[in-house]
Amino acid sequence: MKPSRRTFLSQVGAAAIATSVINVDVHAAATDSSNQRANECAKLRRDAAQAGLQATPQNLQHPNNQDENLYPNKIGNYSKGLPHNNDGTVVLSAYNALVNALNTGRPADFDAIPLGGSRGLTNPQSGLAFDMQGPDAHALVQPPAPAFASREQAAEISENYWMALLRDVPYSQYSGNPIANAAAADLTLYGSDFKGPKSGATVTTATLFRGLTPGDLVGPYISQFFYHDCNFGANKIEQKITTTIPGVNYMTDFNTWLAVQRGIAQGPDAFDPVPRYIRDGRDMGQWVHIDVLFQAYFQAFLVLANSGAPFDDGNPYNNSPNQIGFGTFGGPHIATLLCEVATRALKAVWYQKWFVHRRLRPEVMAERVDRTLFAGAGYPVHAEILNSFNDSNRLKGFMPAGSALLPMAFPEGSPTHPAYGAGHATVAGACVTILKAWFKETTRLVDIGLDPEQPTDDGLSLVPYAGSDAGDLTVGGELNKIGANVALGRNTAGVHWRSDAAESFKLGEAIAIGILKDQRACYNEVFNGFSLTKFDGTTVTV
Repeated sequence: MKPSRRTFLSQVGAAAIATSVINVDVHAAATDSSNQRANECAKLRRDAAQAGLQATPQNLQHPNNQDENLYPNKIGNYSKGLPHNNDGTVVLSAYNALVNALNTGRPADFDAIPLGGSRGLTNPQSGLAFDMQGPDAHALVQPPAPAFASREQAAEISENYWMALLRDVPYSQYSGNPIANAAAADLTLYGSDFKGPKSGATVTTATLFRGLTPGDLVGPYISQFFYHDCNFGANKIEQKITTTIPGVNYMTDFNTWLAVQRGIAQGPDAFDPVPRYIRDGRDMGQWVHIDVLFQAYFQAFLVLANSGAPFDDGNPYNNSPNQIGFGTFGGPHIATLLCEVATRALKAVWYQKWFVHRRLRPEVMAERVDRTLFAGAGYPVHAEILNSFNDSNRLKGFMPAGSALLPMAFPEGSPTHPAYGAGHATVAGACVTILKAWFKETTRLVDIGLDPEQPTDDGLSLVPYAGSDAGDLTVGGELNKIGANVALGRNTAGVHWRSDAAESFKLGEAIAIGILKDQRACYNEVFNGFSLTKFDGTTVTV
């Protein structure tokens, strides 16, 4: 029997009512689930914030070396880009305007800082930014930088001079090069005040300009991750670079030096038309001149991923019967994490640079040495660096006569922000820490098909590295080394100090470990933490 129109309509109405009731129930269940998830997310973030608060000591102090208070004319502090007097010292009213802005934090006060030329100050307000993950930038402490008049600072500027003198000498030739041997002998005379690596108590050509972390003294000077080709998706990347031509240095006369300090643009660079593998300090300096700050570590990641390097034992997907990592514990996770820690590293070190230390750049310290030696300035530089310029077996025998200005690799000299800590080194510390957490550090390169190579002295090709320690190169050691290459490459260019690198590695490491700890609570997988070797040689699980 056909249903009547009324019966049909009543059935449709009943179905509609039933459907609406079901939809209400589904919506209510979804709302309950959504609310539960939102509450769980809010609690996780509150717990992380509370843990960060409890880990930050009350009345935390950020000590500096007191040079700013000690010298009324500010000869021991950063002032590049501000107006300068004809004797090379900063115009005090401009320096005071800078300090006032840093003290008030008001954007209008930053806009009121006078400049001496066209180069602006690089992003001081970034040191006031907050972050939603990892330790707060102001919760981390760097020890005071070496003081202006200290013997340690004399040792550091001495290393900068020798780096400049050896800029065009291939690393492979150091053992037989007279300048390299003189550099090692000179730096040895500083004893414990020179903090670079030594063999016993002696700086040698094998330890010269190398880093201090595990693996830095093994194998060729440059990390293997700067040599092996890698695939960036479908693009194959050959690691030759565009470098600058040898023998061209900048800021070697006082008038040019002064113009640069005032922020008057210089240039351009003189480029080598032939691509080459990194084989000397000039190449390394040019690489760190224009790199994207996490680029070296992203390239290292690509090399390791392409080679099938094993993940850390803590990765929960190592032994999964039916799953692989991707958005968590897989390639996209680590690739994006390198960029993520880099931006937080910059904010943390920018606080140290502008708001705590305001350390002068090596190019300025060298000018203070130069004016003391040759212009009667009487600056209180340590006597040991003056002794080196008075001894023909030390710097006097190799630097241009009558000058102690630091020959710079870049026409503009240093960037327009203070030296300590170092942005490149802080990013290096953070990114290398992430990679050491992700990959099994003890893996030998030869076991994953990365046979050690080094460039020919002209940088045109790679040849096998035949040293007796070729089989000792490991993933962890070469990751430490690439961080040191980048950080100390900035020193070779003349824009940073050794202590900038050494202390900034630790700052970046702390940032990365803090982010890994915060993220650990976010995963659904059974995860007991990554293990890694810190830069001081100790191990930690995060």
